[in-house]
Amino acid sequence: MSDTATHGDAELVAAAAAGSEHAFRQLYRAYVRPVFWLAHGLLGSRTDAEDVAQETFLAAWRKLPELDLVSDSLLPWLVTICRFQCANRIRRQQRDRAHLTTAAEEAIPAAVDIEAQVIDAALVERILHEVGSLGVLDQQIFRLCAAEGYAYQAAADQLGVSHGVVRNRLSRIRTQLRNTIEPEGT
Repeated sequence: MSDTATHGDAELVAAAAAGSEHAFRQLYRAYVRPVFWLAHGLLGSRTDAEDVAQETFLAAWRKLPELDLVSDSLLPWLVTICRFQCANRIRRQQRDRAHLTTAAEEAIPAAVDIEAQVIDAALVERILHEVGSLGVLDQQIFRLCAAEGYAYQAAADQLGVSHGVVRNRLSRIRTQLRNTIEPEGT
């Protein structure tokens, strides 16, 4: 706090409130360590404490013009801001953890259905076998439209055929696949 020894906090606060970056820099140098260690004690993380210390001084810079310093030291006011910043960070982290937990629970099924996976794998095999028995143009149309998501016209342009050819052949391919690859037992 030697920087503030030559100038009292009241003088530096008044100068910083008037826009003096030099005065604010002196206040920052004088009090950044105690603010950091308070934040570190509350949060338990060096990275979070560094962020909160920066957020504390940013909030202080914005609020200095309205501050009426009632004590000899700016530190109690900075401690109050720091505690609010720490509380905000803890709430944000709890919200983020709750959101991640909920998202993870929704993404992970309660149980793995092995039977469904075997059936799906068998169905994929039958589809691949059936598509492999199609002509070359039909295979290309199926690959572009059904597997890669091309629109009819884009697939037609890619293959050098008309829009109608792609639409009609794909309709026929889908019907053929539905009729030959229905799940067994239906």
